Amino acid sequence: MFQAGTDKDKDKEKEKDKDKKGKKKGPSKAEESEDDDAEVTQKKKKGKGKKGKKEERAPTPVIEFDNLEEFVLQPAQQGITVKCKVTRDKRGMDRGLYPTYYLHLDNEKKVFLLAGRKRKKSTTSNYLISIDPTDLSRGGENFIGKLRSNLMGTKFTVFDNAMHPDRALPDMSNARQELAAIIYETNVLGMKGPRRMTVVIPGMNEDSDRVPVRPRNDNDGLLTRFQNRHMENLIELHNKTPVWNEETASHVLNFSGRVTQASIKNFQIVHSKDQDYIVMQFGRVADDAFTLDYSYPMCAVQAFAIALSSFDGKIACE
Repeated sequence: MFQAGTDKDKDKEKEKDKDKKGKKKGPSKAEESEDDDAEVTQKKKKGKGKKGKKEERAPTPVIEFDNLEEFVLQPAQQGITVKCKVTRDKRGMDRGLYPTYYLHLDNEKKVFLLAGRKRKKSTTSNYLISIDPTDLSRGGENFIGKLRSNLMGTKFTVFDNAMHPDRALPDMSNARQELAAIIYETNVLGMKGPRRMTVVIPGMNEDSDRVPVRPRNDNDGLLTRFQNRHMENLIELHNKTPVWNEETASHVLNFSGRVTQASIKNFQIVHSKDQDYIVMQFGRVADDAFTLDYSYPMCAVQAFAIALSSFDGKIACE
């Protein structure tokens, strides 16, 4: 589903189908915890709700790493959901217009992963992403990537921290990679309806490594490839369509207890071939706090940038 190729892809799809049939007999620990949580959520809806609150969630798998820069760019380990928390800091003279966002692991240690902030005086929305919460400068050593939008704020591209194509070597070996493209569709229902979004990320090779996408110009970037349906070595994802709930008179998704407040910004990202496998989910738990969980083949920078794009004001979408 996520690997580049054709014949080998089909073989692996068959293997995955076999795995799905066998999941009921012996799922992995990570899958067990996800399924258990989903059942608890469903029981809460059917029951009174009070008993369900006493249910304890399975602990987050222990996430350890030696090199922060490597970790945030590496795809999540297969079978593991990396559970994180995003906080928004609006304090300070201009933080109301340009808040700083922080990404931490959502565990006891609250390990810092990334920080992001919208750049001032940019023609389009442009967010810098750093591996140092105190250094959000473009020229700093901790710059790890950026998120850039179009004029309408409906299409975004995520870049890593390598060289601009104009300054890169002729063979493009040190040129920056495009890590993701995010497309928000026009919402004819306005603020009342759920957002519709598409996420395009590079595919994975046989070693489960990301296939590099280093376009020489915008005409060869992820957005253009998606528009022209040149999807070789690319993965197309979409947000899961919320279900209308008559009792609450709202669109709802099953976040397995990870999201506690309704918001237009809440979403889950899935692949069309497996709507039950959540590649990423994001949702509000307090006024300035959100949970962000991601799984293979996504990495922390991709997931954080997608979350940042959801904070940006979209002229044509709302």
